[in-house]
Amino acid sequence: MAFSFSSCLTCDSWTLPQILKHPSLFSTPTKHPTFVSFASTKHYEQLTTLPSEKDVVDMLRGENDEKTVIDVFRWALEQPSFEPSLGLYEEMIRKLGQVGSVESIRSVLDEMKRSSCKVKEDTFLVLIESFAKFELYDEAICVLFIMEEEFRVKPGTDSYNFLLNVLVDANKLKFVEDVHSLMCSKRIKRDVATFNILIKALCKVRQMRLAILMMEEMTAHGSVPDEKTYTTLMHGFIDEGNVDGALRIREQMVSAQCQSTNLTVNTLVHGFCKIGQVSEALNFVQEMTIDGFFPDRVTFDTLVNGLCKAGHVHQALEIMDVMFQEGHDPYVHTYNTVISALCKMGKVEAANEIVNLMLERDVSPDTVTYNTIISGLCSENQVVAASALALNLTSKGIRPDVSTFNSLIQGLCLSGKFETALNVLDDMKNKGCQADEFTYNMLIDWYCSKGKLDAALKILNEMESSNCPRSAITYNTLIDGFSKNKKIEEAGEIFDRMELQGVPRNMTTYNTLIDGLCKNRRSEEAAMLMDQMITEGLKPDKFTYNSILSHFCKTGDIKKATDIVQVMVTNECEPDIVTYGTLIQGLCKAGRIEVACRLLRSIQLKNMVVTPYAYNPVLQTLFKKRGADAAMEFFREMEKTGCPPDEVSYRIVSKALCSGGGQIGQAVDFIYEMTSKGFIPEFSAIYMLAEGLCALKMDDTLVKIVDQIMKTAKFPENEVKMITGFLRIRKFEDALVTLDRFLSIRKPKRGYW
Repeated sequence: MAFSFSSCLTCDSWTLPQILKHPSLFSTPTKHPTFVSFASTKHYEQLTTLPSEKDVVDMLRGENDEKTVIDVFRWALEQPSFEPSLGLYEEMIRKLGQVGSVESIRSVLDEMKRSSCKVKEDTFLVLIESFAKFELYDEAICVLFIMEEEFRVKPGTDSYNFLLNVLVDANKLKFVEDVHSLMCSKRIKRDVATFNILIKALCKVRQMRLAILMMEEMTAHGSVPDEKTYTTLMHGFIDEGNVDGALRIREQMVSAQCQSTNLTVNTLVHGFCKIGQVSEALNFVQEMTIDGFFPDRVTFDTLVNGLCKAGHVHQALEIMDVMFQEGHDPYVHTYNTVISALCKMGKVEAANEIVNLMLERDVSPDTVTYNTIISGLCSENQVVAASALALNLTSKGIRPDVSTFNSLIQGLCLSGKFETALNVLDDMKNKGCQADEFTYNMLIDWYCSKGKLDAALKILNEMESSNCPRSAITYNTLIDGFSKNKKIEEAGEIFDRMELQGVPRNMTTYNTLIDGLCKNRRSEEAAMLMDQMITEGLKPDKFTYNSILSHFCKTGDIKKATDIVQVMVTNECEPDIVTYGTLIQGLCKAGRIEVACRLLRSIQLKNMVVTPYAYNPVLQTLFKKRGADAAMEFFREMEKTGCPPDEVSYRIVSKALCSGGGQIGQAVDFIYEMTSKGFIPEFSAIYMLAEGLCALKMDDTLVKIVDQIMKTAKFPENEVKMITGFLRIRKFEDALVTLDRFLSIRKPKRGYW
């Protein structure tokens, strides 16, 4: 965004912006609503004495309904000898501003204009603040006109500063430029606060050079930079991650002999912590302490938050202890940060101790506190405890919110208790808590992971009918679910539905559908979709190309596969190890082992980190084409080149050796080597080796191998006893069947996410 106060340092002639020429809210004569009448049963009508202004103000403050507020006000005006003061009108504007009632505020202003009370400039600041709360910035600007044209109150520096600050905080920077230009054209004096607000605006749009220039020219306009000026610039550099720039501003501040307070030190401490330089923050505080600085509550809070975010929770707790000794209590937000850090480390009990500490120090935990604990319990699969805590929140004066329910639903889904999760969803709705996108996305993901696509689609329909916000994540999950279940037509329908619903498609959307099309052997449609992707301004990435490459490699079309790699390079998309590994796999499948080996050597020369994904296809093909000796030589080479074999590598070798690809002694030695690395052979390999050992009367070796496998798999004592019992009585078949059953139980299952 181009943003510069072209008139920020001068007051040249200026053209009034169109919106400021025509303040639509107040300039057009309209029939404003009269205040409504009311029944005589209102409690304030039962008063036996004439109300004082304090009585009326107290009544207004006790009401939240717009109609009742107006009723009270009108009733007061109708009382004999009652003369409303400016304070009453301000309270009315404030109350009506809380609900954003523009027309009712207009009526109060008309009443105030007819009254005899003298209006002050501060009255209109309440009005500006009320409009800004509801993002009615045009109306907020128009207040400047109503002040002068209808109430004959000339907006001064304070009014302009207040409005400018509201607009800067709301990032309405074009309006800032317009209002500032108006200020200049009206010859309103700009003070140090004006310049500080304008400097803040420039910092927000990363125009640090202009911000510094404005500070340097302040003195020419009768203003001297103060601490707020310098710390605003510091924050600007800190937001860019440039702490050195912030430190340079501090040096200028010292050179200018500008008085500094804890605000300056705390700003820089925040800067160090924000970029993860917590040690530097601690050292800086230590240096400042020598110069007479006394850390305050903000200093300690900033350090605790910084340490937690950097993963140094133990040190954060030590800082909290020092904080207590100095007589400071952390803010609730800081306690929550510590609790969150402990929960992420799996230390939920320690997090609960922090909650107890809060209660001991009369600090009330809030919804975020308990939601964090509930989420931590769910992550540790303590769903029962999490549910119990959620049920007790009301008794603690905390109302469960959508995050509370989402944490429970997520925990229940992760632990496989989906029906209970649905019950929590029903309970959530019954308690008037509206499910959000995250809630529905969890349910859609769970249904898709279980292949229950109709149910997932029903959730999407519910989201759309209830106008629940939906992002690409929602639709991408469904596209992935349909694609993986080979329902590519339905996946395409979801893809088209995104456009109809006005949900932008992203890279993941296209890549997911392209991958699905390729896996369903519809490469031509995948290529067309990639063209559409480019038309919509999205550049294909490695995932896009690798999906299409994988399809051609699986179908044995090496020519098209190599063409895809060439297109990647031409389009400046650098092939990665997945690209080369997929191509190597395709070459091996086509029997072109020599080419695959040459390609492997070439990527090693590129200084690319080669993973087993690239090695394993070659290893498997070597066993088939060139025998155990060549394959084992290649396997040992993997270790030497800094690419440790993974579980797949070991399983390829163990299966080949145990099926007769080498000498039986070699197979036995390799099984010992494999299990010593923590890997378990496939049962088919174990069974083939067992057959060979039994045929050669090597029963004792078989017993030792089974024992080694059980140790590696960490079988419990009862399972070990059962299998060992079969082995002792030479019932090897029964022992192997039982071993297979227990190993199957331990096979990793796909998690919820």
